[in-house]
Amino acid sequence: MDYTALKNLRTSDFEKASRGYRATSHMANAAKEALERRIAVKMRESLSGVAAKSALHQLRELAKDFHYTQVECGVISTALNALVSDLQAAKKKLDAAVADAEGEKLTVEMDGSVTYPAGGDKYQGKTPPGGTVNGVTDETAKALHRQAARFHPNPHYARAQEYADRIAVALKEATEADEKWTPKLRKLRADDDLTVSAADWVDAQKDTGGVRDGADHYLDGIKTPPKDGDPEDNAEWWKHLSADQRDAYISLHPASIGAMNGIPADARDEANRTVLAETRGQYEMKLNAIPKEPSPQFVPIGARGDMTYSQEWLDWHGKYSERKEYLEGKLKGMRAIQDRFDRTGENGLPEAYLLGFDPDGEGNGRIILANGNPDTADHTAIYVPGTTTDISTIGEDSGDTPSDLKRSESLWNESARLAPGQKISTITWLDYDAPDIIPEAASDRYAEQGAPILHNFLEGNRTAHQYASGETGHTTVIGHSYGSTLIGDTAKTAGWNETPIPADDVLVAGSPGMQADHAADLGIDPKHMWAMGGGSDDFIVRHGGYLSGLGDNLVIPTDPEFGGNIMTSDAGGHGAFWDTEGGQASLSLKNQARVVVARYGDVTLDSKAHW
Repeated sequence: MDYTALKNLRTSDFEKASRGYRATSHMANAAKEALERRIAVKMRESLSGVAAKSALHQLRELAKDFHYTQVECGVISTALNALVSDLQAAKKKLDAAVADAEGEKLTVEMDGSVTYPAGGDKYQGKTPPGGTVNGVTDETAKALHRQAARFHPNPHYARAQEYADRIAVALKEATEADEKWTPKLRKLRADDDLTVSAADWVDAQKDTGGVRDGADHYLDGIKTPPKDGDPEDNAEWWKHLSADQRDAYISLHPASIGAMNGIPADARDEANRTVLAETRGQYEMKLNAIPKEPSPQFVPIGARGDMTYSQEWLDWHGKYSERKEYLEGKLKGMRAIQDRFDRTGENGLPEAYLLGFDPDGEGNGRIILANGNPDTADHTAIYVPGTTTDISTIGEDSGDTPSDLKRSESLWNESARLAPGQKISTITWLDYDAPDIIPEAASDRYAEQGAPILHNFLEGNRTAHQYASGETGHTTVIGHSYGSTLIGDTAKTAGWNETPIPADDVLVAGSPGMQADHAADLGIDPKHMWAMGGGSDDFIVRHGGYLSGLGDNLVIPTDPEFGGNIMTSDAGGHGAFWDTEGGQASLSLKNQARVVVARYGDVTLDSKAHW
């Protein structure tokens, strides 16, 4: 960039364009939310049949288009702001150098050189003449100029060279900014069709990475997130960012913002939905790149017509089958999340909030999905699943047993029925490496590693609610099977005598043990400790806890001596605590919901805690 261009540069034009793209991003987001959370809901309530299903499908596709528009326009807006930041830094240096030069009666020429007048002591009757110098940016050349200035007879020479060098540095920085951002901005273009494909989302992810790599100076001007900050630190940081700064961080660091405990649920949801869409596109492209499985799988061998695997199939199987199974499993979990988004309004379901997502995180993948906004809820329940829970199966029903995501939905429905007019949020929390097989569930290792993560999330839930609503609301943490063991370790992590577990009630179902003799040993008020057991297979799990040592001194939460409330349960098996039949909640589900909405007197008990 030359001197005249930088001198006359008006960054306001770029800033205006940035505001335009940001406004378009917000408009697209509003349109997406209107389609998903209002229009589709009303359609489900009033229409049915094939035509209605087709219309809902078209609405979902349109919402996908708006989401893509939102993300790309957000990235473009942030890129323009980053360009402005780089150019303004260079222009500020130029303007300061020019002002300083002119203040000393030096002349800055149209090419950025500096002219100085005659001056200094006369030599042989003549005053040393003036001249013009060009700036340099190389440090070695600058050092040579400084050395020459010490011997130059005209004292104006040294000052002119200094200002010319400062101008040259400013021009160099402006040129570098222009050369850096011009190709990046040119790449921020969608294809010319009307379909948002997997490739489009992969391109969007690349666009974000490219802008992020170039936006260092711009982001340096924004207060950085607290390093290893607790939820309170995160909430304070977010609170003091401007709307544009928040948009910039969501655009450039969606995965980081989506995982940050303590900031608002709607911000985490927006960030994680972007991560979900981009990751799904990436995984779909990887899956599509795997060659089709060869056919036939078997070929005849020998005169009798015996069959064996074909060599072609064996080669394919050895190279691709494991990878294919892995990708299909992860994509199944992603589709389950999208399915929950698409069912907002169905049977009264509230909007969903994706509070955490990482297909490879914590071993089995990470999903934290809320029904209803926990930041504004009167009652929030956090459901922690147990052994074998994985992103690939978290949305998959098993026979009559509902999936982990459906369990949370059933709990929301029953809780909302019991507390009309109150806001309810139920959260499925898979953010730890659950044991993959039953023998692994005999080890405390998984619970010990997951406990600090769960504790941080519970603290973040409480902090975000406090910032949004001015109070904390009522929170119940529910552990199924090994999830209850994790809650026990989380209570220990809390250091209960100083910082109790951040929940008002603790409820466990089918617990193999919480590694404590009594609820009070975990800092849990026995009046707010609830436990229920189930049928024959649940009996095996609980006694497995005895044998494995997860039940401390052979004591588990459904034992009277543990000191909690033992709830009546009609669950016929270890996974049946959330069953519904004919739209009616089971007694086990009703009792859980009664705790969730703090209707303690309505809970049916087999025995009370020893208080």
